[in-house]
Amino acid sequence: MKRLHLLFILLIAIVVLSACGDSNEEDADSDETDDEKWEEIQNEGELVVGTSGTLIGGSYYDGEEESEDQLTGYEVETMREIAERLDLDISFEIIGVDNVMAAIDSGRIDISAATITDKREEDFNFSDPHKYSYVTMAVREDDNSGIDSLEDLEGKAAGGGATTIYSQIAEQYGAEVVTYGNAPNEAYLRDVHNGRTDVVINDYFLTKFGVAGFPDFDIHLHPDLKFHPTETGVIMPKDADVLKEEINSVLDEMREDGTLSELAIQFYEEDASQVPEGEIEEVEGLEL
Repeated sequence: MKRLHLLFILLIAIVVLSACGDSNEEDADSDETDDEKWEEIQNEGELVVGTSGTLIGGSYYDGEEESEDQLTGYEVETMREIAERLDLDISFEIIGVDNVMAAIDSGRIDISAATITDKREEDFNFSDPHKYSYVTMAVREDDNSGIDSLEDLEGKAAGGGATTIYSQIAEQYGAEVVTYGNAPNEAYLRDVHNGRTDVVINDYFLTKFGVAGFPDFDIHLHPDLKFHPTETGVIMPKDADVLKEEINSVLDEMREDGTLSELAIQFYEEDASQVPEGEIEEVEGLEL
């Protein structure tokens, strides 16, 4: 009986140790997965960033030559500062907003800047926000393109990217979205001017500088409509937890020492790194 009792105790001990071993292996595998993207970036010594290169103020070429040296803007220079503080080189891939998430999934790029949404957070990791804004419209100056409220979007033609939150807002209120791919601001805004489309719904800062860049067009910022507050962060693969921690640590430093505010004011003439003041209408029911 004593022998049976000892054998039973030994059997239980083996099962428990085996379970612990499996658990430790799973934890090790999990840690390896979490570290994989950060380790890959460190091994390469380079951060590969996706950006559009077409958004005045945010990501654009400051000169006639479309070279990486001429690429600048708030998003671009924020990414450069992040890489420098992480002791990494940086390179940029010019990519349309509709293709950013697929490029991260495929490994073509490591990170990009993107609007943070609940839906996107199901599939990707995001840093803390480094830009706060809201949505507005570019419309024809003579009559606001016949739009006095969001409900007036019904039946209008709205220029935009196929997968953006701005196009989803347009569709939610009954507008037809006309897509362009990775087109420059001029293409979108010229079509509002000439009547091919009625409106461009977009980020306030990007729209402000887009409109200002083409003073000969019959367009302006809608004087009354401010809606859907937005937050922009650094988007990265879902399991890149260590990379997220590293980027958040650097962004915290940049907030504390004033770098984010300085860059925002330099490129937007306003501090886009701070939550905007005033009442901004919420838009419910968005799924992006």
